[in-house]
Amino acid sequence: MPRRGNIVKKKILPDPIYGSVQIQRFINKMMWEGKKSKVETIVYEALDTASAKLKKPQLEVFQKAIDNVRPLMEVKPRRVGGATYQVPIEVPLERGQAISIQWIRENARKRAGHTMQEKLAAEFMDAYNGTGASMKKREDTHKMAEANKAFAHFRW
Repeated sequence: MPRRGNIVKKKILPDPIYGSVQIQRFINKMMWEGKKSKVETIVYEALDTASAKLKKPQLEVFQKAIDNVRPLMEVKPRRVGGATYQVPIEVPLERGQAISIQWIRENARKRAGHTMQEKLAAEFMDAYNGTGASMKKREDTHKMAEANKAFAHFRW
């Protein structure tokens, strides 16, 4: 972080099909070795598959999946007097969305399965329904924040 001045946020253009900045951000996070067109195909087909199985629009499936996985609290290590405490803090909206995108991506890649489209579609469906590995990660994060509530006074 710079000592002086502010960090200028990079403006992300919305994706061409749904006109959503969040889907474009997801595509950018999914990208591996600069193969954007390949990732776009994977993400759009995964959204089509998930929406067909859930009988809901693609944008709604994506948005609800991200919102369900988004953490509200997390712990941040703070060093106070030689001891390190895990201090629970509230997660800002943009950081929460970034974390949920990362969790969905990681858990989709870890899934045993066939193609990446099928794994990602399954992860979207699980996140939409409030189940799966991404939701477990969110619950674990919330449990840790709850367990360390005693150190909340170290927040500053």
